[in-house]
Amino acid sequence: MRRSSRRRRRRSSMAPGSSSTKPRPSATRSRACSPRSAKMITTRLHPDKQSAAQAIAREIADLIEIRSKSGKPTVLGLATGSTPLPLYAELIRFHREEKLSFRSVITFNLDEYVGLGPTHPQSYRFFMEENLFRHLDIPAANIHIPDGLAKDAERNCADYETAIRAVGGIDLQILGIGRTGHIGFNEPPSAAETRTRRVLLDEVTRRDNSVFFGDLAQVPHGALTMGVATILEARQVALIAIGEAKADIVRRAIQETPSAACPATWLQQHPRCTFHLDAAAAKAL
Repeated sequence: MRRSSRRRRRRSSMAPGSSSTKPRPSATRSRACSPRSAKMITTRLHPDKQSAAQAIAREIADLIEIRSKSGKPTVLGLATGSTPLPLYAELIRFHREEKLSFRSVITFNLDEYVGLGPTHPQSYRFFMEENLFRHLDIPAANIHIPDGLAKDAERNCADYETAIRAVGGIDLQILGIGRTGHIGFNEPPSAAETRTRRVLLDEVTRRDNSVFFGDLAQVPHGALTMGVATILEARQVALIAIGEAKADIVRRAIQETPSAACPATWLQQHPRCTFHLDAAAAKAL
């Protein structure tokens, strides 16, 4: 009986306001990863996509200013698609209204479609020029995007890895997440050791991206993409997921055991990875 009594006292000893108290929805929260991973993914909830964009843009601006004062460049890994558009609009606003300079910024984009040149309206080079670069004071020599028209794709990918290493690696990598669990164009199955390479696109991804092309038949079947290992080597990762359509894949990325079957789960192994979500994207957590 005494043993039972001691057990009861221990169970009730957690005081209100202790570490067991659940955070408010707007707080930054860390969720434990699978037993195979020693790291954690931080989730940060935002009221809407604009709030998420403002938070990440401020983080980027602070990083640029701090590194510029030390005479160091800021190396950003950038994404494409509709998800980062509000972020890019905020960075342009910072440049115009707050006089944030991008002269010391170096960028590496995640991917590019095979077969599309820089003037094709659906190429990611064209996307980045229209939605970000031409509005900033970033030197053209500081912009890096895989070459979708490269005659030797393998060499182009190897050179891309070399260029990233030559500037000391990526300081902050921006990501979206696809319904297949892809990050960049790392479709399942993609191992954690993969590097920048040519890949085939999943048909789910091609269908999702057909809205930009107007016709599924016009969507390329291949792409050049940074590998999972390339992404994981960034010193910090910020993934943006907005809307209920992303809820299930966000849950899988955070809660499933890391595996090639869902490449985004490899982010559990990164020491400084934050998922920026709205309530709809976080509803399955």
